Amino acid sequence: MFLWDNIAFGPVHSRRLGSSLGINVSPTTQKICSFDCIYCECGWTLEKNINPAFFFSVEVIIDAVEKKLSHCKETSTQINSITFSGNGEPTLHPEFDQIIESLVVLRNKYYPQTNITCLSNATQLSNNKVLSALKKIENPILKLDAVVEPLFQLINKPIIPISVEDIIMQLQQMNGDFILQTLFFKGNIDGHFFNNALEPHLSLWMNVAKQLHPKKVMIYSLDRDTPAHGLEKISKESLQEIAQQLQKFNMEVTAY
Repeated sequence: MFLWDNIAFGPVHSRRLGSSLGINVSPTTQKICSFDCIYCECGWTLEKNINPAFFFSVEVIIDAVEKKLSHCKETSTQINSITFSGNGEPTLHPEFDQIIESLVVLRNKYYPQTNITCLSNATQLSNNKVLSALKKIENPILKLDAVVEPLFQLINKPIIPISVEDIIMQLQQMNGDFILQTLFFKGNIDGHFFNNALEPHLSLWMNVAKQLHPKKVMIYSLDRDTPAHGLEKISKESLQEIAQQLQKFNMEVTAY
């Protein structure tokens, strides 16, 4: 599978974010994540021990990002989003809040009109520093692929002790000031067929989305290679139908 080999990379074209300058706070040689999602482009989470020593220091990260932003500014490169993504879950970094504070300063200096985005699995929202940091940026994009425990375990395979109920409760702390991200797809894993775009899961997911009432919902399907075999994307038409159902509740929804 694919791992980023730099701290600051791109800009790359993103379906959702446009010209996106990526930030990877994780090692360049391994994925560090609290999930082991069956669809992750970075492959399986082989390292199950989340050690703070694995991550780049704040100083190294900020130095790399400033050099990249400075170069992009000098070359008049368009950047629509400065995006935490990379090789795993960025909010696992023990000093994530400090990185956000320093990044906001850099963004204001080089690209003041550009949004800061964090793609996150929402497992660290119980950490008040992480919660506070995510509230300081424009686009906290938080994942919720399943709202029932068996399907959550099948798709996201958490490697830390957390349930989907925990995540939903933690998402409520964002008070709707976030973007909800859900991957809809289907597959057969070890004889277990699933499709999170079908009933009864779809209605349950919609009920949770309505309760959380995020400022925006992003729904999409598979677009890259996956570590698990037997996975299939769902049609754009199906995604549009889901979007239309949510839009009836005055929710901004985009299907990719």
